[in-house]
Amino acid sequence: MVDILIVEDNQELSKLLCTFLRAEGYVVSTAEDGEKALSLYEKYGARLVLLDINLPGMDGFSVCKRIRDQENTPIIILTARCDKEDKLSGIVLGADDYIEKPYDIDILLAKIRGIFKRRLAIDVLTDGDLTLDLSHGTATKAGKPLQMTAKEFELLHLLVANKGQTLTKNMLFGRVWGADSESELQTLTVHIQWLRQKIEDDPKNPKRILTVWGKGYRWEG
Repeated sequence: MVDILIVEDNQELSKLLCTFLRAEGYVVSTAEDGEKALSLYEKYGARLVLLDINLPGMDGFSVCKRIRDQENTPIIILTARCDKEDKLSGIVLGADDYIEKPYDIDILLAKIRGIFKRRLAIDVLTDGDLTLDLSHGTATKAGKPLQMTAKEFELLHLLVANKGQTLTKNMLFGRVWGADSESELQTLTVHIQWLRQKIEDDPKNPKRILTVWGKGYRWEG
């Protein structure tokens, strides 16, 4: 998963922003249109999205809605469109901030640091009798430690953090194993089976990790 996905059709501005963010130590990916942005997001994910509104094809508002329909990833809109109606549209669609161009890079970096600081402060995730310690990569069920690999923990974290939402197989595989992985999609199926063995009361009749046929998996807790 990348730290920041920049969605900007102005290549010069996109490259400049990349330079600043990478100098700060962030892992950055870029997309010049909405369709590519959603494709990258579904495959690899992002901890934060910097989103322009005026994009070729699908506009930024549509991208914001599609991302927000899936997850609660922070979204900062960066745009030259500064009228009240556009700002309200961005906020209603779930954007975390709306910054007008031209913007001060130092202010933008400060806002980004603030978002990451707040997100990192949430280091424990619980659902019923299951607790995930995000800072240490460990999990317990009813207070008892669960033995699991780093990949199993990352997969479980993605599912629990998006409770009630169907996550596609390709998205889960891309985020946990990455695009350059030599593993195959069947690896995901095997890891789901291993997780069910560890957290389900009856692994053959799962109540927590549900299969959504033809799509992927959903955490019901």
